[in-house]
Amino acid sequence: MKQLRLIVILFLVTLACKPAAESQTVDARQPRQDRTPIPPTVSASRRTPIVTVAHDVGPAVVNIQTESTIRQRAVDPFFDPFGVFGGQDRTYTSQSLGSGFVWSADGIIVTNNHVVEGASRITVNFSDGSQLPAKLIGVDPDSDVAVLRVDAKNLLTAPIGTSSDLLIGETVIAVGNPFGLSGTVTTGVVSALGRSVPSKEAGRTFTDFIQTDASINPGNSGGPLLNIEGRVIGINTMIYANAQGIGFAIPVDRAKKVIQDIVRFGQVHSAWIGAVTATITPEEARRTGLQTSRGALVARVISGSPAQAAGLRPGDIITAVAGRAVDSREAFSTLTATVAAGQPLPLTVLRGGSSQPVSVRPTEAPGDLGLRILWEIAGLRIIDQNRQVVIDEVSRGSRGENIGLQQGDVIVGVNGAEVATVKALNQALTQSAERSSVVLQVARGRYIYSLTFPMGA
Repeated sequence: MKQLRLIVILFLVTLACKPAAESQTVDARQPRQDRTPIPPTVSASRRTPIVTVAHDVGPAVVNIQTESTIRQRAVDPFFDPFGVFGGQDRTYTSQSLGSGFVWSADGIIVTNNHVVEGASRITVNFSDGSQLPAKLIGVDPDSDVAVLRVDAKNLLTAPIGTSSDLLIGETVIAVGNPFGLSGTVTTGVVSALGRSVPSKEAGRTFTDFIQTDASINPGNSGGPLLNIEGRVIGINTMIYANAQGIGFAIPVDRAKKVIQDIVRFGQVHSAWIGAVTATITPEEARRTGLQTSRGALVARVISGSPAQAAGLRPGDIITAVAGRAVDSREAFSTLTATVAAGQPLPLTVLRGGSSQPVSVRPTEAPGDLGLRILWEIAGLRIIDQNRQVVIDEVSRGSRGENIGLQQGDVIVGVNGAEVATVKALNQALTQSAERSSVVLQVARGRYIYSLTFPMGA
């Protein structure tokens, strides 16, 4: 009897201890990012600012491993080379590596959009060798930023700085995992600011990038670009595949709003002004007799927009935003990209040869912005009909009427991308709000015509 009681007691003790053991196992998965002290044998002369930055920020830099499931249809090259009989679907897994860094202690990880694009599984590897699965919260393809979340607390973070006061020539440090080599540190200087960089791989032009000669390679993308004080001033991005000795980074001031919006809303809430602008070149200024050869020319003001409410007019030249000089359409777009909706934004405008202040209060972009743009630039109203986007009305005297568009014509594409619904058309045109022109592919009968509509008035 005593033996039976002893067995029962041991069994109950085992059950009571089991959850604690499991809890310890879960806790063991939490990253240990302790910064080991620099050995005392290292002299003060060797403890340079770069060494200190690499030591302090290194544990907050992570390796991001992604897996993508790709389905491909295989055909028989001898009996069915054109896939007439359907072929056979085959599935295989593709793996890639990138970098990122801890943005906040509660598990927010920042990286590039192109690092995680199309991934079916994302794993974050920490400097201590621990791994955690990551959930994608949201992305902003226009700035090449992605935000992840891991189930971890009290993580060491990378200190966030500012990119508004960067100086050409100042030292910068890039940390990442190029070619899978974790914890790699490279140094350089700020080579240029406000760069516009076309990317064939991404199919778009990125604006307002920091250019540096610090090495940024495949796998280094998504890691932090740091100043000599160890603060993040940019997010490294490998968007220019043919670059030799040239790297680019997303300014942290621009990334901040993107990241905050994604964490809060799951997507970017861009403040909308409603002014379509164009870059003034010195040649155009001489040709048209403009008073200045630098600035953003207001080409169109959307009806009902904050720009119209503020009194902006086509022909105005925006020369500054909140006291910061504007020398191009891209600069104006960049300076307004981080503005919160509802906050007054002071502009300096050149009108009729004299400079004057204008205060505009940006708002959230309306849900039908793309359709408003279509009416403004082309005079077209459209409807969904038989799974097609059909023109329902053509405004008298509009560019659409002058080109010869008619009720019943079908819009099949915008800027080379197919559209089959009014919703898709609205989204494509909304994304084109910053362009200088929009190209519509319009079908009539068995012919498809490509028609260009300038965004300017």
